Amino acid sequence: MISTRRIENGILTATTIVGALLWIFPLYWAFVTSIRSEERVVSEEAGLLPDEFNLSSYIDVILNTQLLNWYLNSIVTSVIITLVVIVSGMMCAYAISQMRFPGRRLLYGVVLASFMIPSQALVVTQFILMNSLGFINTWAGIILPQLIIPVVIIVYKQFFDAVPKEMREAVVLDGGGEYTLLFRIYLPLNWGITTALAIITFIMAWNQFLWPFLVVTTEDMMTIPVGITQVNDAFGVFYARLMSVALLGAMPVALAYLIFQKKVTEAVMISSGVKG
Repeated sequence: MISTRRIENGILTATTIVGALLWIFPLYWAFVTSIRSEERVVSEEAGLLPDEFNLSSYIDVILNTQLLNWYLNSIVTSVIITLVVIVSGMMCAYAISQMRFPGRRLLYGVVLASFMIPSQALVVTQFILMNSLGFINTWAGIILPQLIIPVVIIVYKQFFDAVPKEMREAVVLDGGGEYTLLFRIYLPLNWGITTALAIITFIMAWNQFLWPFLVVTTEDMMTIPVGITQVNDAFGVFYARLMSVALLGAMPVALAYLIFQKKVTEAVMISSGVKG
């Protein structure tokens, strides 16, 4: 007689497989579409299985769009955002956690309260500010409004609060200052957290669409998510080309996730725990 546990495990496994197939089917269909000719894509004979291997859509996208510029813009802005967010968030969290100064609790309260304001609510004022500074259609205009990620500060503060005070006192007695404590003691202790936060911050910056779409109006300054919309505008509704540029644009993030899957999962769990 089959036990109840085995039945439950079987149902759970089947449900997981069905969910995985439903999740991966759009990616599979995008790939199959991208390796077909435009005529084959709209043909009634086109089926679910790949029946053609045609790379003309990829060649057209690479040669006839500014894909390389979009890659460059996305890489530069995402890397700078990640570095600045991690370093500034770490230093801010260290100051709030380990240093005593007037307004420390108020500052941390402001960081916590920032969760109550969705980023979309700030786009109008941010756009006016970037326009006043002359940062429209520049990397600075894309980067600056994305440098505030409160969850990074909160996660670091929680870690710094958990470090034994005896360790800090020992370094201070040996003549070490605040920068020595932060970069030579505290930072090596939390490389795992730093790596996880850096990866998820990079992915978030790479996938950002709304703000780059608003602040960039010239095609050569667009990032990958915004540039994808221009492929549709330039060529009309040509599905193979559209799927090709979408897959090329998602490839770096997908590879990063596959390589650093464990760290990304840790960062998501940390962020969810903080927000909860």
